[in-house]
Amino acid sequence: MKIKDNNLNWTLNVIARVFVGIVFLFSSFVKGVDPLGTSYKITEYLTAWSFFGMSFEWLVPMATVMAMGLIVAEFTVGVMLIFGCFRKFSAWLLALMMLFFTCTTLIDAITNQVTDCGCFGDAVKLTNWQTFWKNIVLDVPTVWILLTCNLRNKKRFERDFLITVFAAILMVIFGLYNINNEPCIDFRSWKVGNQMVDTDESLQVQSYVTYRNKQTGETKEFKSEELVAMMADPEWEEAWEWESSRVVDPHEIKADGFSMLDMDMNDHAQELIASPDYLLIATIHHLDKVDDKGARALRHTFDFAEQSGIQMVLLSSALPEETQSFLYSNKLDNMEFFFADMTAIETMLRSNPGFILLKEGKVLGKWHYRHASDITEFKFQE
Repeated sequence: MKIKDNNLNWTLNVIARVFVGIVFLFSSFVKGVDPLGTSYKITEYLTAWSFFGMSFEWLVPMATVMAMGLIVAEFTVGVMLIFGCFRKFSAWLLALMMLFFTCTTLIDAITNQVTDCGCFGDAVKLTNWQTFWKNIVLDVPTVWILLTCNLRNKKRFERDFLITVFAAILMVIFGLYNINNEPCIDFRSWKVGNQMVDTDESLQVQSYVTYRNKQTGETKEFKSEELVAMMADPEWEEAWEWESSRVVDPHEIKADGFSMLDMDMNDHAQELIASPDYLLIATIHHLDKVDDKGARALRHTFDFAEQSGIQMVLLSSALPEETQSFLYSNKLDNMEFFFADMTAIETMLRSNPGFILLKEGKVLGKWHYRHASDITEFKFQE
């Protein structure tokens, strides 16, 4: 199909390239902020999916490399589209990527094996169907970019090459920095400044009940105390039927599925997080991957906490005997430890180990083990 080279078609090509390019830049940036988060999502796909009995779990060790490859490719294509670099090559590369994304998200929407594709990292959460339709919207300008890639296509090899290479190198550096440090922008629930537990004791647990009108199908939610007065009406039960109920505890930790279990499986999360005193939590989501530098950071930080009178505990996803053995071998026998789900710990901190400081339910600081010495410079108040 030959498209006429006129001002309208050329303008539409520019608009399409800039629109898709900006989406790709945003998508790659929010993933580049946290490449390890993207690798965890890729791991979910590799472990959940199989085709004709063929599993992809053997690729899991390459998840971080695959994540970096995806992020760099998205960012580079976005830059190429906006600056019109290698227009025919970038158009075909875009088309292949969108074909892959569209097919993947369609399968995911139908099977729901992975509940969140992670296409915008932790910055923007979309359902699987929303993600699929987002890709369908992007497919429209993608087709136009492909059809019009030869319009006014000037040969500028040196310029295009420099822009493309610079874009790829820039994202590689940015991604590697965030892999070796905590993400420079935190989109997760445990970000510094967030109030993880409401410590206002005057707040009460609220119960809500949803009823459906039998005649109109209308649903309405009532507070439990309001419902008592409603049910006093003899016609109430004839007009309304129960549908669902929920309880809102303002003192619950604002992180789904988070717990801090002791050896007897008792959960101490709420009392510890809401403590009026400083609480320093060292997190380890993969005990077998703690290197010597990480172990040293853990020992030095624990020594500092003991000398300063700050409560410090370890939160691990490993088995109790493995955690005890690790603490003993690293001369940390006195450190109190708790257990949590690996995903919950990874959500708190990407670093392994990592450190998070809380007081009265508020996150005051987070540190990668490479920067554990910075904890001693934090301005602790009496």
